[in-house]
Amino acid sequence: MAPSSLSILPVPPLTPLHPRCLRHPTAAPAPTTSQPLTLAVCCARAKAASPAPMRPLPPLKLVRCPALDRQAAHASRLRFARKLLTPLLSKPCGFLPLRVLLDCRRFLGLPRRRQLVPFVLRYPTLFCLFQAPISRPLSPSLSTLAVALTPVAHALASDLVALRGAELAPGLADKVHCLLLMTPRRSLLVSKLAHIAPDLGLAMDFRATLCPRHPGIFNFANISHDHALHLVDSPPPHPSPLPLPLRPVVRPDRLIDRPRRFPHLPLRRGLNLRRAHRDYLLRFHSLPEASPFEPLEEGASTETTEQRACAVVREVLAMTMEKRMLVDHLTHFRMDFGLPNRLPALLVRHPELFYMSIKGVWHSAFLVKAFDDDGRLLVEDGMLVGRDRLEELVREGKKIRRARKKGVFPVDGGDTDEDDEEDDNVAEGSSAVDGEFGDLFEQDSVAGEDWNEVGDGGRIEGATKKRILNRMPWRSFG
Repeated sequence: MAPSSLSILPVPPLTPLHPRCLRHPTAAPAPTTSQPLTLAVCCARAKAASPAPMRPLPPLKLVRCPALDRQAAHASRLRFARKLLTPLLSKPCGFLPLRVLLDCRRFLGLPRRRQLVPFVLRYPTLFCLFQAPISRPLSPSLSTLAVALTPVAHALASDLVALRGAELAPGLADKVHCLLLMTPRRSLLVSKLAHIAPDLGLAMDFRATLCPRHPGIFNFANISHDHALHLVDSPPPHPSPLPLPLRPVVRPDRLIDRPRRFPHLPLRRGLNLRRAHRDYLLRFHSLPEASPFEPLEEGASTETTEQRACAVVREVLAMTMEKRMLVDHLTHFRMDFGLPNRLPALLVRHPELFYMSIKGVWHSAFLVKAFDDDGRLLVEDGMLVGRDRLEELVREGKKIRRARKKGVFPVDGGDTDEDDEEDDNVAEGSSAVDGEFGDLFEQDSVAGEDWNEVGDGGRIEGATKKRILNRMPWRSFG
């Protein structure tokens, strides 16, 4: 056998091994390797025994509903007229000087650089300009002008007062009763109730008209900074009228009306949710229902707290006339009703119950089950007669303005069709009627109770009106 070419290399020396490094077949395994292995096996068993963690909700996306957005946009166009009716109806004479109303910019929701007169002239069937008498004779100017209600607006206000006092008085008292029952202390501030009084159908002077008629239910208490309305007796509340189902009642022999084999989540038309969001809502509605009139127990879970918050918001929206309310008004009762700090996120998280419209300056919350697919109310409130009549008067005023623009009537400055689009951009300021502007509406020093109408039909005629309009700085808005 021929020697290999590698045989010339030197053989490396063999180093002796330590006895501890040698493996014996009968020896036990080293404790250093068995301990991590045991821990790893125990951790694996613990993970297998624990339940699967809840999947977090995906980023929520607001799906627009054009039918309800139109309702919100239509209501925002009437907001200024409703705001201006409040101070005018608070006066016995039915009018206020223009310079007094200029101090109510925040209440009326006027922007800083916009004038009040163009907004008043948009509603000729509701408001009119007069030259109010003053103590000393002055030349006609902006300080002598006053805004008054037309006879048609006075008749509408009188009809609403009669309707609240006769037919709907028990129902209005039940609404206030239910609101007080949802608070843990059974009391609410009067200034907070004034925020949602128009939405509930209450008069702005409900403190002097509605509450004294029910002394066995309500009671006033004077606190340090405001007046509070307390509940004297707390019997079980009357259930609020639920809206009718969206689908009419038919025979139960159809396949679509048979009991479902799997959980079903009713959603409005055109709304599709992700799988994780749908599973969360199905699991949420499988929990036992929480009553909005019972306080939460200590240590309640997050789902129970959210379920009661949804029940409270649903009950409040069901009390309103239009089944709609500004989100900003709901946040005023966050501490009283136990609502979460991020209330808009709650509304978006439950699209099967609510819809939040971002149309306009301020967002609105709708009760979805109270509307059909076309955005019409299924159950109409009795106080909606006043809203419908107000809309008719606004439409008639718009026809008058269009006729003036065509030359049938004298054209007034600042009276264009583009003003209708600007109503959506009018910001609604603070609605604190009781505290902020309570003393302002009582100023009778500028104009007395007796005043004279200038011109025919509540209009300023001739050279007097022309001279006043020429002196005003708002002619650039025409």
